[in-house]
Amino acid sequence: MEISKHKNYTLIKASEANFDAFFKAFNSKELHKVDNHKVVQLSENLNTTIKDLSLFLNIANEHRANGISFVVICTGLDIDEVPDEINIVPTLTEAEDLLEMEAIERDLGF
Repeated sequence: MEISKHKNYTLIKASEANFDAFFKAFNSKELHKVDNHKVVQLSENLNTTIKDLSLFLNIANEHRANGISFVVICTGLDIDEVPDEINIVPTLTEAEDLLEMEAIERDLGF
């Protein structure tokens, strides 16, 4: 797992061999804590499923409730099957755009 701090968010890149190993490392490093905007970039090698992504549901809801964005970058899944509460995008550029849009929505009181 690679963790890098950016101006407005923390980028967490998965480098583990499977999703279970990544999620255990994610939790052990306490990255689920609501302290800043987070972008989680899942590797295509993880073979992530909808069931795997739903493990982020409570984390995403807790971030949203505290006015903080949580975005997952993942490809190869039908986005329509992912719970609406989880922000999922295919690229880092789209994740950064989503962070900006959510910041604007919070500023406008939505």
